[in-house]
Amino acid sequence: MKMSLNLVSLSLVLALGISACGKQPANSNDSATAGESGDVAVADADNSESTEKSDLIAIMRPTEGNTANGIVAFIGQDEGVLVRAEIFDASPGQHGFHIHAIGDCSAPDASSAGGHFTGGERPHGSPQNMADKRHVGDLGNVAIGEDGTATYERLDTVMEIGGENSIRGRAVVLHAGQDDLTSQPSGAAGPRVACGVIE
Repeated sequence: MKMSLNLVSLSLVLALGISACGKQPANSNDSATAGESGDVAVADADNSESTEKSDLIAIMRPTEGNTANGIVAFIGQDEGVLVRAEIFDASPGQHGFHIHAIGDCSAPDASSAGGHFTGGERPHGSPQNMADKRHVGDLGNVAIGEDGTATYERLDTVMEIGGENSIRGRAVVLHAGQDDLTSQPSGAAGPRVACGVIE
């Protein structure tokens, strides 16, 4: 893993724009349970905190036999969630990038993260699609350069930090291949090469 602790620290500060203004502590009583659809329902002990615009981070680690890794920041905004990612040691080309339903990357192939976080009966699609034409967790592709690195940034207006479409406690996954943005149920993006829990 090429990320040094200094780079991780710097990335966190730059990505999150850490500020004491307006930050609320995360609800320490949040819990995740698997529902029938395969999505994870995040239960807040105090629903008044479920829509707070707090920031979340996922440290992505390689799955067995792979080297890709990175850091992803999810920054609450009035308009949605700003997603910023730095990826390292990945193979060049387009790689599918998604939020998966279960915040568990413990399996060697990250199958423990379950399927895409769909947010209900929605088809897989492009992150540019309307909310009813894409999974909440559809982030499209990350373009990895010849040096094995990439940056990704987009403001997503479908996912949420808290509330009905909350990504808190789920997993972010980088796939081996390109997401074709149309194939069901997951874009035919291939095996999972890196995974991180969103905390």
